[in-house]
Amino acid sequence: MSDKVVGVLGERGGQLGRMLASAASLLNIQVVFLDVGADAPAKQVFSSSQHIDGSFKDQQKIAELASKADVLTVEIEHVDVDALDAVKKSHPNVEIHPAPETIRIIQDKFRQKEHLSKHSCPLGEFMSVDATSDSIKSAAEKLGLPLMLKSRTQAYDGRGNFLLHTLSDIDKAIDALGSGSRPLYAEKFLPFVKELAVMVVRSTSGEVASYPVVETVHKDNICHLVFAPLRTPDAGLCKRAEEIARSAVKTFEGAGVFGVEMFLLENGTITINEIAPRPHNSGHYTIEACETSQYSNHLRSILSLPIGSTSLKVPASVMLNLIGVSDSMQPIKDVCSKALEIPGAAVHLYGKKDCRKSRKMGHITLVAPSDAELRDRLRPLLQTLPTSSSSLEQEKEREKEVAVYTPVKPSPTHSHPQPLISIIMGSDSDLSTMLPASQILSRFSIPYELTIVSAHRTPARLYSFAQSAAARGVKVVIAGAGGAAHLPGMVAAITGLPVVGVPVRSSTALDGVDSLYSIVQMPRGIPVATVAINNSTNAALLAVRILSTSDPRLLIKMEEYMKEM
Repeated sequence: MSDKVVGVLGERGGQLGRMLASAASLLNIQVVFLDVGADAPAKQVFSSSQHIDGSFKDQQKIAELASKADVLTVEIEHVDVDALDAVKKSHPNVEIHPAPETIRIIQDKFRQKEHLSKHSCPLGEFMSVDATSDSIKSAAEKLGLPLMLKSRTQAYDGRGNFLLHTLSDIDKAIDALGSGSRPLYAEKFLPFVKELAVMVVRSTSGEVASYPVVETVHKDNICHLVFAPLRTPDAGLCKRAEEIARSAVKTFEGAGVFGVEMFLLENGTITINEIAPRPHNSGHYTIEACETSQYSNHLRSILSLPIGSTSLKVPASVMLNLIGVSDSMQPIKDVCSKALEIPGAAVHLYGKKDCRKSRKMGHITLVAPSDAELRDRLRPLLQTLPTSSSSLEQEKEREKEVAVYTPVKPSPTHSHPQPLISIIMGSDSDLSTMLPASQILSRFSIPYELTIVSAHRTPARLYSFAQSAAARGVKVVIAGAGGAAHLPGMVAAITGLPVVGVPVRSSTALDGVDSLYSIVQMPRGIPVATVAINNSTNAALLAVRILSTSDPRLLIKMEEYMKEM
């Protein structure tokens, strides 16, 4: 796809270069890696006599890489930027992406914060500190406790961070952060409710495109799980997060993929945590779940090729990191063996020579037709994950994690935490009419929720429900209503989802005909499907048929159901 040779400054034993090499092989793009050892993960995938054995901080080796490449890019931001500046002078025809100045800003987290603040990006409060007790005390007085202390450089995966809870731990914090060997800064601690991330690709012409917002879950300061897309009751949250991420990346120079990590606060505010000028752990899911992976788009962008679609091609996805717990790979292999039994699972092992505690050894991506099915597929993997010890405390922690991220299916009469269909009614008196719908959905193994939403008694709840339904992963709404029967039409006026109205027979002499007329007489532009009076069974069957247009398995089940009739 391109005659240009891409030179990559690789992280020692890094996995990002390996996945970049895989993407390059599909596009027949020639790649040369600067990395330590002939068996580096990237070199295992992309064999070439041109690869260079050396460190990404060795100026002489970087110059040698430049002599073999048309475009240089990085697998990690902690490279020698002075060496890249020298390449710009000695090899003026070699492009460097992202720009050395961008890497220089981002690799110093305090400078990165200053840069983002200068461009009015949303941030928490921060300030420079010295590795002294007086300086840190002063920061604590200004920003409060707990206080997040960070190394400005050479910090990632939680390394170089210390959360200071009390002033008596200052000496401990200074020791943990290098005893003054590295510059520090302080951030006001933000009590976030979720950690979010957005991968953004920037072209050589400065155009940007963003991948969907994801939720990241960290364990021991290392990325553990990434759920895509983010599910949230706030319908506008994802749009705001993507706009923040794109705006931040636009402030930097050079092409490539950027990982933007963010915090979601309890009041709905989004703040940027930090930015990586390269493909990122929170974007691994894009290989299986998106129309173009972050690695393919990184190559496309730096080579001035058309940027590929960043849209999801599956309804639900999760990435699980495989982290070493000892020097043995066997516990990791056990999880991978389990993954091979699970539909929609893709195993990525990084080919690292040595396994050790807290080292990223691989990841597994799961895709599924729904959030509920995704959690069911994830559960056995979480149950198989190794722990660093067999202590009762760690076993309880694993059980808690399994319960939080993969809740067991509820009984047929209870709402599922990840519903595909919402069954709503204006009053609990309608429950006997609407229960047959839930029984049909249970028969088809479709996760649903059953709840009361009244157009007249709870109008604020109605608006919130309808506005957030799609963002929560709901695909169809079944709304039962009697009398004036405004509920189906009001919901359809707010959400773009299909709404099926069920006329409920009331105690009046009209016997439900009033409800039927009310539901069917919607103005043009507000469609509501309608079934016979009290016939929630057909409403559920229609909802199943709507879902079957994108899930062939449901169509097969529907045909079997029809044969049984």
